[in-house]
Amino acid sequence: MWITGRFRGVVGGRCAAFVATGDQVARMDIPETLTRAELGALGEQLAVEHLRGLGLQVLARNWRCRYGELDVIAADPSGRTAIFVEVKTRSGDGFGGLAEAVTAAKVRRLRRLASLWLAAQQTRWAAVRIDVVGVRVGRCRTPEISHLTGIG
Repeated sequence: MWITGRFRGVVGGRCAAFVATGDQVARMDIPETLTRAELGALGEQLAVEHLRGLGLQVLARNWRCRYGELDVIAADPSGRTAIFVEVKTRSGDGFGGLAEAVTAAKVRRLRRLASLWLAAQQTRWAAVRIDVVGVRVGRCRTPEISHLTGIG
């Protein structure tokens, strides 16, 4: 399912823009008042749908260990790439944009968690990357999704 609204981000090392049209458009009515947990769950679900729309296979959601949590773990079957996705959901600009949301310390933590997940797997991956999917809810009638690839 595609989400109406704008997709802006970096794909394959280049800036990309996408606007869903025609058959790909799915209308979405979002309640006006959501708790923080509900907003996060909604953003994560929209991010997963976006990743599946790109042809990625979702392997795990909310994988946890004693050192933290990985929001989404996906795989690109064509390139045998494991993708660790941090989902950031925002309802406004109060906490900055996507670039400010993932600090160097956060990237280090994501790398550590990714290495722990990989060590426990039987599958060998040709490549590994960390992505960030930003979901902005509330400014427009439909959510805006931004996808940054290979951040760390």
